Amino acid sequence: MTTILGIDIGGTGIKGAPVDVETGSFTADRLRVPTPSGGSPADVARVVGEIVAHFDTVGPIGCTFPAVVQRGVALTAANVDPLWIGTDAEALFESAVHRPITVVNDADAAGVAEIELGAGKGRKGTVLLLTLGTGIGSALFVDGKLVPNTEFGHLDIRGKAAELRASEKVREDKNLSWAKWAKRLNEVISHLEALLCPDLIILGGGVSRKTDKFVPFLNSRAEIVPAQMLNQAGIVGAARLAHRKVEA
Repeated sequence: MTTILGIDIGGTGIKGAPVDVETGSFTADRLRVPTPSGGSPADVARVVGEIVAHFDTVGPIGCTFPAVVQRGVALTAANVDPLWIGTDAEALFESAVHRPITVVNDADAAGVAEIELGAGKGRKGTVLLLTLGTGIGSALFVDGKLVPNTEFGHLDIRGKAAELRASEKVREDKNLSWAKWAKRLNEVISHLEALLCPDLIILGGGVSRKTDKFVPFLNSRAEIVPAQMLNQAGIVGAARLAHRKVEA
């Protein structure tokens, strides 16, 4: 069994757990620490250090981050402190924990978990994962291969970013019925189908537990299924990607 520590950085919480990368199961209980107010690079790095110190693991670490990430550097900051733009997140976290860290886009990590171990396992063609939460994250796969940093939650839908119209947070903040929210989500899915013609759409995020309440209102050429890995997906995908980097 190969165990890699996975960490998932979100807008409200930073979560971590050691992962059996073969099965995707956690080998210890997950630890969640609230994301520091403001989410500055220094404060987030401190919490990452706390999570690493909590677990009895050695070796490489996989870590998600809610932004476009290229070669470990954060290039956007839509829902985090603008100070992150241009920050070498891998170097920052490695200096905090003195271990090698692989940093990847959060939705991409979740997508890797779903495509390799969850709802997309064994599926060919074009598969799209949408994570519905504070924003809308996306991960795109073609015959199982990741197209990184798609960020489809920022597509323009009638003058506003898709995630500002149809995220789970918007549904809660506006107290929308499931049917009214599904109508907004349909707009996003219709745009994405016109662009990508996906064969399968996987819906992730906490709301994926309630797909029976809104999927019947969705209209899509593609098959739509709920994610299977739920809130474990980011941690598991980050751990598997870190392991793959070491193997390479």
